[in-house]
Amino acid sequence: MYQLAPNIELLFTEAGAYEDRVRAAAAVGFTAVEIWGPTGVDAPAKPKDLPALKAALQETGVQLTAQLSEPRTQFMIPPWDHSAFYQKLDEGVAIAQELGCPRIVVGSGTGFGGWKRQVQLDKLVEIYRKAIAQIDGSGITLVLEAVNGRVDHPGSLLDRTAEAAYIARGVDSPFFGILYDLYHMTVEGEDEATELAGAGDTVKYVQIADAPGRGEPGTGAIDWANALRILRASGYDGPIGLEYYPTTESAASTALIRDLAAQA
Repeated sequence: MYQLAPNIELLFTEAGAYEDRVRAAAAVGFTAVEIWGPTGVDAPAKPKDLPALKAALQETGVQLTAQLSEPRTQFMIPPWDHSAFYQKLDEGVAIAQELGCPRIVVGSGTGFGGWKRQVQLDKLVEIYRKAIAQIDGSGITLVLEAVNGRVDHPGSLLDRTAEAAYIARGVDSPFFGILYDLYHMTVEGEDEATELAGAGDTVKYVQIADAPGRGEPGTGAIDWANALRILRASGYDGPIGLEYYPTTESAASTALIRDLAAQA
């Protein structure tokens, strides 16, 4: 049985404030949730009351499984000043520890036309080795997400599972791995079984949405029973983030994937 973590940026918004979304998720049986940026610095229209969020997590016993690194960083675009990333990383780690969140999601930003792709991938290895050294002893794991460049993130440097795994192996730390997002990689045309056969050992978090459309499982073309079987066969047994745009009421939108996850 997989633990499912609704993304409360997108789900249970009917409840209002983030802390009330936690309570709404708990009320229908979820034991975990995930969020995007913990302070909303990249989305100032969605500020978060962190003390209230912490109180709701503690009150309900719900686990916060993942949060994003803030701010979103362009690593490859000149002038290559990464000081804000490293400074905010410490702040993000402190927030994650306060909220009991074990993972911070990081990315690649867009690619730079002036360098070969391999050079940029190797630069990411250097950047994340430094990041892991900086937060050593924190207990927080960084998970690197590859995203699709065809629909949602045009120009993203990292849009392949194998390349995310290459970086994870280059960083070579038990506190660094990849976030495998089945929606993004399906949009990119990848085959789940093939990619996880080669990169499954680097996967430390998973997110899902159906494709096409990025709605809840059952609204697109993915065979979800088979997708979960492949995921299980790859060795992954951690939580799965539900990062989709619901086409119906939040709790109802989770019915299919909850049923399948209980059997997986």
